[in-house]
Amino acid sequence: MADENIITIYNTNTISTDSNHNPFATKLRQAQHLRGGAIFEVTNLNQAKLAQQAGASAIVVTDPQTHGGGVTRMPDPSVVKEIKRGVSIPVMAKARVGHFVEAQILEAVGVDYVDESEVMSLADDQHHINKHKFGVPFVCGSNGLGEALRRVREGAALIRTEGYGAAGSGNIAATVKSVRSVMGDIRILTNMDNDEVFTYAKKIQAPYDLVAQTKQLGRIPVVHFAAGGIVTPADAALMMQLGCDGVFIGSEIFESPNPYKRVQAMVQAVMNYTDPRALVDLCYGLDEAMAGLNLSEDLNLNEDQIESSGN
Repeated sequence: MADENIITIYNTNTISTDSNHNPFATKLRQAQHLRGGAIFEVTNLNQAKLAQQAGASAIVVTDPQTHGGGVTRMPDPSVVKEIKRGVSIPVMAKARVGHFVEAQILEAVGVDYVDESEVMSLADDQHHINKHKFGVPFVCGSNGLGEALRRVREGAALIRTEGYGAAGSGNIAATVKSVRSVMGDIRILTNMDNDEVFTYAKKIQAPYDLVAQTKQLGRIPVVHFAAGGIVTPADAALMMQLGCDGVFIGSEIFESPNPYKRVQAMVQAVMNYTDPRALVDLCYGLDEAMAGLNLSEDLNLNEDQIESSGN
């Protein structure tokens, strides 16, 4: 039997939209507004204002140390409040995996979304936050279809497929691999006989009803973004053409010589991802001097985190 907290509201495939009987419906409808947009990580108010002016659909407030090594935690609530007062677009903030008290604090601060981020230091390597206990929608990361559907069962209203180790690297290869894996698994699933879905759900360790919904819809049954190593307009358009609903862009983009131009180019690339001529114009004159960390080193550094956060 399908979990009453799981619904789908894509096109005409509505299963339930009555928020009085299903609070998760409200969260999903809120996340729908982000589709077709670019969401930018920011560490201060100036970056947040620049992102808003350039057309960002939302921003994610993050700890400045997220990509700098050491233990990373939720951002300072005073910074989140300052940014929330200074912009009108939705504001997300990151909490550590399993740290439900950080999520409680961020909800009390008034964020529009909580991002339970696998990129940050883990607070609990066995349990994720029970997101159904919160009134605010959650964003969760994954690198495979099974993991994505497990996060949806926990209450995630938006899934972020990310190549672990790609964040801050400027190398999109791991993210492309993860997104193609998810899309490929969905294509396989849609061609399965209904009897095969039970076995497939066990194989990917995902709830059967969500696997069945994914088969019916031909996509993950919540908003689906990509993240990690996306630093050029071409990168952003690639993720959209692969089937994602939008992209997350790391805060390293603000380190470029002309951050407004780059942020605006990324926003426009997401909006015009099927128009190569528009993409040509967006790529003109952009300085490509971004971080270029060795991808294999990044992946090796995060193997333990992948194993513990992907359960």
